[in-house]
Amino acid sequence: MKALYLCEGGNTMILHETETLSKAEMEELQLTRLKSTVKQVYEKVPFYRQKFIDEHIQPESIKTLADLKRLPFTQKSDLREQYPFGLLAVDRRELVRIHTSSGTSGKPTVVYYTKRDIDMWSDLVASSITIAGGNSGEILHNAYGYGLFTGGLGLHYGAVRLGMTTVPVSGGNTERQISLILDFGPTVLTGTPSYILNIIEKMEKMGLDPARTSLKYGIFGAEPWSEEMRRTLEEKLM
Repeated sequence: MKALYLCEGGNTMILHETETLSKAEMEELQLTRLKSTVKQVYEKVPFYRQKFIDEHIQPESIKTLADLKRLPFTQKSDLREQYPFGLLAVDRRELVRIHTSSGTSGKPTVVYYTKRDIDMWSDLVASSITIAGGNSGEILHNAYGYGLFTGGLGLHYGAVRLGMTTVPVSGGNTERQISLILDFGPTVLTGTPSYILNIIEKMEKMGLDPARTSLKYGIFGAEPWSEEMRRTLEEKLM
């Protein structure tokens, strides 16, 4: 059975088959994928193979979901020490994109994507947007940064996958952001909480009411933020 999302206007969009599985079916799928992942990294990634050997773990050791707790943790220092390609579990020629952290505290941490990864990522983000309230055919204003930061393109591909008109503004140039929001009439706004607050405060300085725009939903994150800031954003945008 496939998962159906009912959008405004009576349109439906099929995204994930797995979201309507029973608990037993879901656990069976999770175990199958866990075993596959363990086997893959054991065979293809020397770093993880040695980790497993040190913990006396073989791929065959994973028999139930409870065995997940037997697997060793990966530390952020491990990601840095294996820079740039030490953790790859596929041939490098299969990669279609590389993202990294800023690297301000040392070597950047790297995330690699195959085409299949991009497709899966797009589906997951599309699902998240529908959960937040977004619908196919609406406009999404994406103020997450594009580039090596993974967030901007992640939201972009998910919105496109959902069938939204996506405005790839990225961060910065706040007055232009406000102008595009007023002109294009997006229903969904995405960005880091601190930058969304910056947009709100700039609107207020311009004599505009942030609550009197076309915006209906916000997807904010990618940085730590407090409940106080959450309440502030809600109060000013609602």
